[in-house]
Amino acid sequence: MRLFIDTGSVAEVEEIAQWGILSGATTNPSLLAKEDGDPGDIIRRICDLVNGPVSAEVVAKEPAGMVAEGRALRALHEQICVKVPFSAAGLAATAELTADGHPVNMTLVFSANQALLAAEAGATYISCFMGRLDDISVSSTEVVSEIVDVMRTSEATSEVLAASIRHPAHCVIAASLGCEVATVPGKVLKQMLDHPLTSKGIELFEKDWQSRPEFGEWLSGLVASHQVPA
Repeated sequence: MRLFIDTGSVAEVEEIAQWGILSGATTNPSLLAKEDGDPGDIIRRICDLVNGPVSAEVVAKEPAGMVAEGRALRALHEQICVKVPFSAAGLAATAELTADGHPVNMTLVFSANQALLAAEAGATYISCFMGRLDDISVSSTEVVSEIVDVMRTSEATSEVLAASIRHPAHCVIAASLGCEVATVPGKVLKQMLDHPLTSKGIELFEKDWQSRPEFGEWLSGLVASHQVPA
């Protein structure tokens, strides 16, 4: 399962992109509204940092407006994926955009029925919101599982994108169910780093290594011998 970062913050993407684990990013109007600066500049910078698809969302309500905004967003950067909210208008816009060769991330999908319609419209990604399903006491695991099964059985080419990730367990569940992508907030990606046994192990290794100063000198010499002259 590939990992995208769900954010509108360039600084956050800069930090986590250095880990080497990001395959793309998703933004939305709410995330971008929290940031200072021109939204287009922010989106382009995120594209450059992740070197993968970056979803930028339309806000129009009617198909023609969605299509016009989608084409304009695509002009910002070659990596832009047009994000379209699920609705009858969204389906019509998705069909037209994909017919023109534009990738579409259909968002706010909460059922297998909706996923089937999104796939038929040609969506590249189908974003199912796990956290929001759990908020209303609907099992996100069951819904995502059904969506993945339906996509496989119908031989649809759309990829299932797990969204509204609230905690690391959501990522594990999404991966185990067969989602191709999960888009994850920076906060949750950082939570995925932590485990008390990892921290304890690092402390122990460091303590043991420092007990033998000559080992540190040996490693420093090894590093120096392998440095390439500028």
